[in-house]
Amino acid sequence: MKKINKKKLKNHNKLIIFMPSMEGGGVEKNIILISNYLSKYLDDISLITFDSRFNNQFNKKIKIINHTKKILNVTKYYKYLICLINLTKQILTYKNISVFSFQANIYALILCKLLNIKIIIRSNSSPLGWSKSTIKTFIFRIFFKLADKIIVNSQEFKKQLDNKLNVNSLLIYNPLNKQEIKKNNKRKIKLNFFNSNKSKILKIINIGRFTDQKDQITLLKAINEIYKKVKLKLLIIGYGKNEKILKSFVKKNRLSNLVKIINFQKNPFPFLKRSDLFILSSKFEGLPNVLLEAIVLKKFIISSQCPTGPKEILLNGKYGYLFKIGDYKNLAKLILQYSKNKKQNKRKINEAYKSLYRFNYEGNCKKYLMTVNKYLIEK
Repeated sequence: MKKINKKKLKNHNKLIIFMPSMEGGGVEKNIILISNYLSKYLDDISLITFDSRFNNQFNKKIKIINHTKKILNVTKYYKYLICLINLTKQILTYKNISVFSFQANIYALILCKLLNIKIIIRSNSSPLGWSKSTIKTFIFRIFFKLADKIIVNSQEFKKQLDNKLNVNSLLIYNPLNKQEIKKNNKRKIKLNFFNSNKSKILKIINIGRFTDQKDQITLLKAINEIYKKVKLKLLIIGYGKNEKILKSFVKKNRLSNLVKIINFQKNPFPFLKRSDLFILSSKFEGLPNVLLEAIVLKKFIISSQCPTGPKEILLNGKYGYLFKIGDYKNLAKLILQYSKNKKQNKRKINEAYKSLYRFNYEGNCKKYLMTVNKYLIEK
């Protein structure tokens, strides 16, 4: 790996990281890790975001520009607008600015290119999740080519994006901070849902926003198929517009004693640590961080074969089980299969853990730093 000259970086342009809506998912975890790493080498770095609840997780060297007034229940497009206004102010106030955008990339690209500003964008989810509209694909194809560089986080993602938009993106895997995960999983929690002495109870967990994308309804349907065949408990952690739908399904099918749905947790690792099995039911992803976190804590994984990421992380099923998107009957069979194959499960868990070298924290963060240096700093 090429060594970064820290002295050279001290005279860099002002770098602005752009992330209007911080909601607490995998993208947020990545931006915190990457920003904090960059701040070790870059002297003038700012973050523009509407939300302030994650401010204390960023290095104090990073200047955070939040919305000054507290407004509840605003749309993401309102957040985009406010943050674009703040970005415009920064560009007009300071010289030699460059931008690293993690969200609202089209809007950030248009603004930066109108004002002759260098910009790197990081695309976060599979094109198959947002490119069903021909018009939308056409717009993305035009504007993504304006980026000084596009970063993606999985091989399959890169292949899809490059083919669909006729670009040449750069693959950098998500940096995984194993030490932080292992430290945070030891904290005590008040919820005793998983604190059972009965080892025969299968403890299943799902962590993700309550949205159509995450498709937890497929998981609930699978549980409804098999709860009479195997003793189990399911904990779902998250937030979002589909919460009522999920809770209604649980109530209607009389699963309340077996399924618990709780709000988003800043530190989900103690809950994950107490589980046996992690299930991802998404319709599309980028590279789901939560699968990597589950592997760090040596949990078995069953995941949908959604684009993109799970097949790559699980090596096409070598490190876990895969099922077709929305196929709750097959998911139900795989849960039963997991409960009957403990020796095979342990082998897969250990092999998955060994494969985490691909997501090395230092190595992948250094790639981000080198990319920022090459496309935004070096003249």
